[in-house]
Amino acid sequence: MDAATSASDDEDNEFYDAQEEGGSVAMQEDSSFILNIPMTTHHNHRRNSNDATGSSSEGEEGNSETQQVLVVAENLDNMDVTDRISVNSSQALTPTLSNQSKVVRKRRTRVPDKPNYPLNLWSIIKNCIGKDLSKIPMPVNFNEPLSMLQRLTEDFEYSEILDKAAQAKDTCEQLAYVTAFTVSSYSTTSNRTGKPFNPLLGETYECDRTEDLGWRCINEQVSHHPPMAAQYCEGRGWRCWQEFTMTSKFRGKYIQIVPLGYTHVEFPATGNKYTWRKVTTTVHNIIVGKLWVDNHGDMEIFGERSAKGVKCHLKYLPYSYFTRDTQRRVKGVVMDSANQVKWVINGTWDSKIEIAPVTSTSGSTENPVYKTGNYKTAWTRRVPPPDSEKYYNFTLLACQLNEPESNVAPTDSRLRPDQRLMEDGKWNESNQEKLRLEESQRARRRQREAEAETAAAEGRPYPPYEPVWFGKEKEQGTDNLVHVYKGSYWDAKSKQDWSKCPTIF
Repeated sequence: MDAATSASDDEDNEFYDAQEEGGSVAMQEDSSFILNIPMTTHHNHRRNSNDATGSSSEGEEGNSETQQVLVVAENLDNMDVTDRISVNSSQALTPTLSNQSKVVRKRRTRVPDKPNYPLNLWSIIKNCIGKDLSKIPMPVNFNEPLSMLQRLTEDFEYSEILDKAAQAKDTCEQLAYVTAFTVSSYSTTSNRTGKPFNPLLGETYECDRTEDLGWRCINEQVSHHPPMAAQYCEGRGWRCWQEFTMTSKFRGKYIQIVPLGYTHVEFPATGNKYTWRKVTTTVHNIIVGKLWVDNHGDMEIFGERSAKGVKCHLKYLPYSYFTRDTQRRVKGVVMDSANQVKWVINGTWDSKIEIAPVTSTSGSTENPVYKTGNYKTAWTRRVPPPDSEKYYNFTLLACQLNEPESNVAPTDSRLRPDQRLMEDGKWNESNQEKLRLEESQRARRRQREAEAETAAAEGRPYPPYEPVWFGKEKEQGTDNLVHVYKGSYWDAKSKQDWSKCPTIF
């Protein structure tokens, strides 16, 4: 399957069982590769987040012309030079001394084991084929005890890569690290098949890990139909934000999830900004067999502002029986504003990413050959706890996301009762509470629709729903309206002023 195939075309493709472990990259075999790069420009085909059609593969729109490049690793004897930014799980997420006098808060290291609740899967999903799963009420038996807002926060599990990127002097090298960071967000999908809770409209989630991990973020569910979350995170020399929405379809044998929103990271010291959209995720063996997940498609990361013209083309190869490539393979190149390849990206989305600078160029303009220096490891996945299969295959960070915390907003996901009941193993009570919350949300929506109709009949305007912590602004360089963080959450928390928060639980 061509990685630039659209989501609609994927419907006609046949998928097969994957091996349970994708394995790490065999660098001696896979260090040299050919890559077809779409010769399109970012803003010529940039879609609004509200566009719920098509695929996440940027290169499939507009001009379909491609350039084929050959990457050759020149120094194979000393390839795996580790760039020491990865730390093991205990170093990254357990308490340490942030300075000589202050001890970082001790956090929990696991959640309760997942109970065994039998469920007739087919009786529930047989009526879901071809439908948008976000509009279908599902029991918590399909879930994991985290909301989508918390799951999005897991994107920053390997935030140390952005810390490293913030220190890079060269823009193309910085983009190589940003690319490794984008891949790291998929590392848990290889064995996490539970569905996060769909956030209620107005639900929020804060995660303040400034003391130990150096970042804090705030998320808010800003739209219910279509479901959309807005996120803002600030770290050591960087800030990152995204507007996340998606389409999801059940195809019978598999579920396909196509992200539509964009993610941005900016480094204030230089003004360099980079933008990308996530690739398609497919969950296989929905009816029969062991569930497994694949990520596939093309991702383009574009430099903007002072990094304008720099870009990375990244290809996530789909699983196939008929390839010699390492499964779960990711490969790509970072190009400067003159479309010359400067860095090479190579690895797998479930194991590690290696990067290498280009040392020389040969071949023709149409088919250039790039030779690289030594590869160095920009990201390595931390090994999950040995017994994590007992509790939803959570990483250490995932176990800490729903830990009860005082002084958070009354709309925070930690306070959501059905999710808390599920974490405590009370699934029957959780399902009852989930139905109550969803019906309450539907009632609020019906009330707003009735008020809007009354206002229209009386000839007066009716204000649309407004999020509390994010506001709509026109995106620079486009006509798209996007949700932008207002900057007031942490001040409200310090004052414990939650007067603007709706009652949703």
